[in-house]
Amino acid sequence: MRVIIFLVILCCLSIPVEAKEKPSAGKFFQDVDKTELLNQVRKFRKRSEHKIISEFIHLLSIPNVSADKKNVGKNALFIKKEMEKRGIKVQLLETPGNPVVYGELKAPGAVRTLMFYVHCDGQPVDPSKWIDSQPFKPVLRPAKMKAGTRVPKPMPLPAPGKPFAEDWRLYGRSTGDDKAPIICLLTALDAMKAAGIPLRNNIKFIFDGEEEAGSPNIGPCLKKHKLLLTSDVLFMCDGPAYFSGDPTLFFGVRGITSLEVTVYGPNISLHSGHYGNWAPNPGVRLSRLLASMEDEQGKIIVSGFYDTVVPLSSTERKAIAAVPGFEKELQELYGFCAAENPGLSLMETIQLPSLNINGLSSGWVGDQARTIVPATATASIDLRLVKGNVPADMVDKVVEHIEKQGYHVVYEEPGQDVRLKYPLLCRVRRSEKGYPASRTSMDLPISRSVADAFAGLPGLKPVMLPSLGGSLPIYLFSDILKVPVIGVSIANYDNNQHQANENIRIGHLWRGIETFAALLMMPHGMGNL
Repeated sequence: MRVIIFLVILCCLSIPVEAKEKPSAGKFFQDVDKTELLNQVRKFRKRSEHKIISEFIHLLSIPNVSADKKNVGKNALFIKKEMEKRGIKVQLLETPGNPVVYGELKAPGAVRTLMFYVHCDGQPVDPSKWIDSQPFKPVLRPAKMKAGTRVPKPMPLPAPGKPFAEDWRLYGRSTGDDKAPIICLLTALDAMKAAGIPLRNNIKFIFDGEEEAGSPNIGPCLKKHKLLLTSDVLFMCDGPAYFSGDPTLFFGVRGITSLEVTVYGPNISLHSGHYGNWAPNPGVRLSRLLASMEDEQGKIIVSGFYDTVVPLSSTERKAIAAVPGFEKELQELYGFCAAENPGLSLMETIQLPSLNINGLSSGWVGDQARTIVPATATASIDLRLVKGNVPADMVDKVVEHIEKQGYHVVYEEPGQDVRLKYPLLCRVRRSEKGYPASRTSMDLPISRSVADAFAGLPGLKPVMLPSLGGSLPIYLFSDILKVPVIGVSIANYDNNQHQANENIRIGHLWRGIETFAALLMMPHGMGNL
């Protein structure tokens, strides 16, 4: 506000700016109180809620399943149009799959460029699983639906001029994952423009249309447009915020790879009365094999499993210690009494690699159960990786462990000769889609600047996480663009992402606008984590 008054006085006195010492962009920005700027953003949001929600509903109403190239293209065109309304220079970067929407805003005198990545595609949908709504026809509810019920029911939008309560929820595909950051970024720009707040940094945007399909074309796209995509930091805007509801900054993600393990018994299922206790049961053998990979406390006992882990820095350890604990609330929410790895918090366990059994299959259960010795038993396993782990090497360690248990490992369906030769036989299918973890140092000057962007802002103290538990192909951006990557998560943790009845809490949407405004206003000075 003081800057605006200064300019008015300057104009009235007809003093040429050139006659005085020309202020740098940094000085111009720092003269403005951050708290007052945040108040201006909040005021804009409060008087614009209906317009914001209307625009968001329009975006959510465009189907966006990754494989639906036509409709993902419509999403790209809608986003392009909305960006151009804000004065953003936009182009579609074509790929063999869905296009990438690129945009940029230049700030006069800026010495730093911030880039924001968001994906606009979504997971497949099964409309039959959505309760009293449809995936691409968003509905508003006065609260989160209670598990196993149909309440609360959808409600009409409030009358014009009436506010949206923070605990209301908007239900629809991609509400939380990942269209919310798009609308929040655009609204933050609107709010700053309405308040006469000048941009502090150059801004670039990448909106990916294939993230939920593994972003198969983003790597070549980054390589092709490497010069265009240069920046000082890339904000990966995805994932749920921390359980406390505070804005969440994450400096890394775990990598991922997977394998499928099949143990063999007889070459056909056999009558359990005639052959039980004689013919080898693959279900029993697979259970023993899997149990041999983890001790009773939840620690993975595959040899060398933790050897390549890059230790956390003292700054990262302090950040984890500062994260508020929600373990008891989560155990109550998800209905289990005791967690694995006692003595470690949830955030501490996420900093370690994991071996998880996704599912087991052998014979039949329930109404289809039959008295047999099954022919095979199969387990699907995912390995979540941390910095230092190489996907292929981690799978090798698991395979070596299987061999140490006496199994002969094959990679194709075994023939009769192989079955008759080896008493313990196992087939392994290795994933071809794994990728490593990524972690940006929290000690970098840019990391400290990001922390400083939120310093002193009421209601916007972020949770700082060295790494999320989930996986994103961030390594592509850091490896190809040579840029530090920091994640920004704004959606409520219980948003049902990738599931039916996906939703966004309205209060999280409002806080997301403020979060992005704080980042857009990010100063150049170093802050303290």
